[in-house]
Amino acid sequence: MSESLPKILITNDDGNAAKGLRKLVGLMRTLGDVTLISTDEVMSAKSHSCSIRERIYVRLVRQEEGFTEYRCNGTPVDCVKLGYQKLMPTPPDLVVSGINHGMNAASTVVYSGTIGAVIEACMNGLNAIGYSLHSLDPDADFDHLDAAILEITKKVLKEGLPKGVCLNVNFPKRSEEPMKGIKVCRQADCRWVEYFNDLVDENGEPYYNLDGEFVSDDIKPDTDLWALDHNYVAVVPTCFDWTAHANIEPMKSFEKITV
Repeated sequence: MSESLPKILITNDDGNAAKGLRKLVGLMRTLGDVTLISTDEVMSAKSHSCSIRERIYVRLVRQEEGFTEYRCNGTPVDCVKLGYQKLMPTPPDLVVSGINHGMNAASTVVYSGTIGAVIEACMNGLNAIGYSLHSLDPDADFDHLDAAILEITKKVLKEGLPKGVCLNVNFPKRSEEPMKGIKVCRQADCRWVEYFNDLVDENGEPYYNLDGEFVSDDIKPDTDLWALDHNYVAVVPTCFDWTAHANIEPMKSFEKITV
């Protein structure tokens, strides 16, 4: 690895062959020395899960000047942990996850393996960005994202991010009109309305399959969903501190409970 170039660690939750991942690798290689540690399989909705009792295997796929590629049977969080603790000679200057096939906006971020990896990096003091495209098409067009991804990444490499803050960046899918710009916004307050399908397998054993519908009733101009719906890039500053700080003082009455 070059001593002068930034060290960039890449992972994802869509598996090694995902088109979005390969696009991200190509872009990041123009900015620095890249270490790719991708998941063997699709790890969507794995959130922040990591392997504790399972064996984690890592296989070196490719190594050349400025680029090293590994595959891992673990989760995206496992990939980040292994990257900065074991596989890279020095901690990365930046961790980048994606480009995810499908948005990670609103409440979907809670389930996201893509953002789980970003949060893991952030918790350990590393600058981190998650990139997602609002399209589930495995052959989606990512070419309209190049300029925005490069400029956002370069800004973070140059200026860093506040302590305890990472970026969740979502892009609208390609349309006839160019993207209008970037909106720094909040996560919309939306939800999944879920249900289980009752099914029977080939052996006659009953099982359940989770399904559902995304209900978006908080599409205000300051939200990520509004930005995507209006052809903007949605940039949400995200943190791992889940404390409801505004409620600490109002809930001080709990301290009067006798225990």
